[in-house]
Amino acid sequence: MEVNVLNIQGKETGRKVVLNDAIYAIEPNDHVLYLDVKQYLANQRQGTAKAKERSEMSGSTRKLGRQKGGGGARRGDINSPVLVGGARVFGPRPRDYRFKLNLKTKQLARKSALSYKVKDDKGIIVVEDFTIQTPKTKEILDIMKALGVEGKKVLFLMPEENKSVYLSARNLQKVEVMGAAMVNAYKLLNADTVVLCENAVKKIEEVLIK
Repeated sequence: MEVNVLNIQGKETGRKVVLNDAIYAIEPNDHVLYLDVKQYLANQRQGTAKAKERSEMSGSTRKLGRQKGGGGARRGDINSPVLVGGARVFGPRPRDYRFKLNLKTKQLARKSALSYKVKDDKGIIVVEDFTIQTPKTKEILDIMKALGVEGKKVLFLMPEENKSVYLSARNLQKVEVMGAAMVNAYKLLNADTVVLCENAVKKIEEVLIK
């Protein structure tokens, strides 16, 4: 599959880049996408929620009322879960939500996400490699306007991590910049448009075809 390469002014350069069908034209696997997105979101969770249980409460252990005949639920001391301000039964404890996925599963998820993007109109745009000398948000806004993706969620995939481009886009809520080798299915699916730098196409092939 051949795609025209644009410059950052949105004009065609006359060059074309070949998108490997083994990456961009496969039959997407929805279940694998679900697993990869689930893993990414699970990895973002801090897992620090904690509620005090009965043994961890500070308070008197004196039995407040008789065992029977009170007309209500049985309870012991003031830390009882049935009382307002008491402990919580089986409350949350700190835990690690992360889980493992095989490398081939993650690769298939990224291929599936890229294949979905190719099917969308303006889902993937290939531009020639660029950089920004002095980090300025206006530079990124001008590039987005020239490419016709202003106001959309845009993911810029660079051949390598580019600090100046990253700093230029950092203030924009809907724009994200990352190295092509680090991309995952969640980032691809979350973006309306993926802007691929020319050499980032080669980098993705190196990572996903082994």
